[in-house]
Amino acid sequence: MKINSRVLWCHIQAFDVKKKRKRGQVSPIRLFKLDSADEQSSVIRKELNARKQYAEGLAKTKKLPKFLHKGMDQMFMEEINSQIQMLMHNLDCLPVSSSRGADRNMTGRPSGFGTVLRTKRTPNNLLDGSGDQDVRLCKGDVVLSFYVEVTVVEVQNLKNVNGGKIVFCTMELEGDKTLQTDHAEANKPQWDTLGEFTTSQPLPILKVRLFTEATQFYQLDDKELGRVVLTINPNFNSNKMSQWFDMEEPGKKKKDGDNQDPEQLKVKLKILMDRPQNIKNCGYLYSQGKDQLWAKWKRRFMVLIQVSQYTFALCYFRVKKSEPSDILQLDGFTVDYSEPKEGQSPKLYYFNAVKEGQSVDFAAENENERTGWITALVRATGQSYRPEPPTRVKSQQIKSTDSAKFTQFINASVETIDHHVMFKKLQHLTLNYRLADSYCSLGWMSPAQVFLLDEYCARYGVRGCHRHLCYLQDLMDKTRVGYLVDPTLIHYSFAFCASHIHGNRPDAIGTVTVDEKERFETLKDTLRDYLEKQITNFRYCFPFGRPEGALKATVSLLERVLMKDVVTPAPPEEVCKVVKKCLEGAALVNYTKISDYAEVEDPLNTDEPTPRQRLERVIRLAELCCEILTQNDEYHAEAFCWFEGVMAEHSEMFWSMFLVDMNAALEVQPPDSWDSFELFQVLNNWLQTSHMLRNGKFHTQMCDLFAPQLIRYVDLMETSIAQSTQKDFDKEKWITPDERKNQHKGETPGIEPRGSIASDNLIHKLCALQDFMQDINWPDLEFRDHLDQRLKLLAADMIEQAVRKTKTHFDNHIAKGGSGTGYLIPNSICVMINCLLDCDEKVNVVIFDGKVC
Repeated sequence: MKINSRVLWCHIQAFDVKKKRKRGQVSPIRLFKLDSADEQSSVIRKELNARKQYAEGLAKTKKLPKFLHKGMDQMFMEEINSQIQMLMHNLDCLPVSSSRGADRNMTGRPSGFGTVLRTKRTPNNLLDGSGDQDVRLCKGDVVLSFYVEVTVVEVQNLKNVNGGKIVFCTMELEGDKTLQTDHAEANKPQWDTLGEFTTSQPLPILKVRLFTEATQFYQLDDKELGRVVLTINPNFNSNKMSQWFDMEEPGKKKKDGDNQDPEQLKVKLKILMDRPQNIKNCGYLYSQGKDQLWAKWKRRFMVLIQVSQYTFALCYFRVKKSEPSDILQLDGFTVDYSEPKEGQSPKLYYFNAVKEGQSVDFAAENENERTGWITALVRATGQSYRPEPPTRVKSQQIKSTDSAKFTQFINASVETIDHHVMFKKLQHLTLNYRLADSYCSLGWMSPAQVFLLDEYCARYGVRGCHRHLCYLQDLMDKTRVGYLVDPTLIHYSFAFCASHIHGNRPDAIGTVTVDEKERFETLKDTLRDYLEKQITNFRYCFPFGRPEGALKATVSLLERVLMKDVVTPAPPEEVCKVVKKCLEGAALVNYTKISDYAEVEDPLNTDEPTPRQRLERVIRLAELCCEILTQNDEYHAEAFCWFEGVMAEHSEMFWSMFLVDMNAALEVQPPDSWDSFELFQVLNNWLQTSHMLRNGKFHTQMCDLFAPQLIRYVDLMETSIAQSTQKDFDKEKWITPDERKNQHKGETPGIEPRGSIASDNLIHKLCALQDFMQDINWPDLEFRDHLDQRLKLLAADMIEQAVRKTKTHFDNHIAKGGSGTGYLIPNSICVMINCLLDCDEKVNVVIFDGKVC
């Protein structure tokens, strides 16, 4: 029973919320008394005693589970006794806590924890109460700490002071510092100033004084106008509202009688005194005992203090005292209602505490106080007898059918219930509730749920292996119906069960039953199939790598499942073989789904699609495949980094399936169509960026498929450029750029005029061919250099041919012209000169840079 105070606080908060939502109903929480830590401790003590008797019965009857080895019978009994002893020890070490104190800690204020010197007991005398007579508390053992808030709001009836003067108040708590409010004018004495104090006295003295500021130079001290002196306690101002208090004015006598002076100076105060966590009740009681303890019938301030889970003390405190005057240790006492004795006032409400040879009488001033004290004392004593009041008020009773429904569970004996079956159902229902928000929980229990399940296992002896086997089965069942579950949870539960089965004692339990062994082997085979399916569908079980690290954890868990025991790791070759098999299936699953998606995204309306439509679909499919594999590298490849080459093989298999569809689309393309080069560019550009697939199997096959088509395209382009150049120069008219803009005949659009129409068209075609080859970005360097050299030779030959043609036309024009000094050079001669200069520039670029443009 491992108790965590913050987890316990979450648990209490959850129950508080549930109770607030169901006001007016009798909650099962209240029926089971789960809202009271004292009731829980009392119930646990009774359950421990029942478990101890059950263990003794098992030792006599020998009705034990069937274990793997005969020697585990004795070990099983030792484990049960050890668990009981540990529970007893942990219960005694459980700190005193409450929601009030936890809230103080969370807000940063003092928690108000009462510190008490703990009593020491051995585990053997915790249940039977032996050794109680040797444990005694003294006055110095009790040290309390209180947090006090005092707010000075305003003063009323301040008439003897000039309205323009400055007034202020001081606050002083016995044993602590003195605080002062801000200054205010006498005609508006309002502050609303908060003072915070700490004290170790349950009945401290609070003094609030009103002063006017000294204005004369000969006045050394401020003048006191009034004061109020109060004795406060943790029950003071329980309604937490501001109250008016009469102030004593110096030199003014207080009026006798009940008549209130309307001119009385008053101050409005709000006083709050926090109760320490280990104080279960406090207030004024009339008390009388025997011997030297409270020998006289007298009104005393009593404080019920919890020392530990087994020890409570009723302490009598005087005013301004930090230590109690008397202590009554409640071990062994029984509390009950009583009637007034001879000579006692019938207006009081009586009860008593009785122990063998000792009796103490108490009286409260009203019925509510008596009921509160009896309830607190019954919890403190842990008595099985429930006191019945002399008279009952039927109108205050709450009739609820819930009580009848849960009575059998409240009164049931621990040993008569099969807690392993009950826990399996409890954990199953808890997981169902938690997975209602699967994206938030992913199978993880909340802190309060973990706390309750841990408590159930510890208190009722549920075996850890049974718990994790049931949890593992539930998690796998949830994943089959589409819930997201963090693989870390499955990994942890499987590792726990494997360690237990192979004798590593993860929870200090060394016994292994035959049923646990058989269930584990069955779940191990089922888990392996489940993990292989998860890895095969990794893109859809862990989209975009979410939850983060889940795929890596799944692969790690598969490696753990393949282990023969918890010490010897599985051979790397065996693990790699299983992962490869899963990724082979993943390639088929991924390509099938992406192919179906491409058909849905771009459906064909005709029964017989055209070659162009089939090519466009394959291009779109290629883009989707590139996107898919990019996502795999970004989000999933890291999980398989320990298995060299498995992701590359997965991608190659993926592309091999695409190759079939690509070949089918290319076979139906017409021989004079070059649209398929767009498909090559999409695939080649992506493959060039992949370090795993560059120059790989698919890349090589694709290049072998497109290389003949590319060579044929270059051959046709050479022939076409040569023929068009010859035709263009034969038709060339050598007109100027301005004339060309007006005619637009025989010129390719978008060309900047630099020479003749024929030369500019030639240069444009050579540039377009070279840009095409650069966009192709052929992966084979040798073949690419061959194509580049071929383009350089083609460009050089075509430019040389253009220069010869231009030179021939130039010589003819010069020969036809005159030779006199009045000869005017025509525009055509200038155009020819520009053409020759432009060709000379392009030839230099081809020779030195290997580029036409």
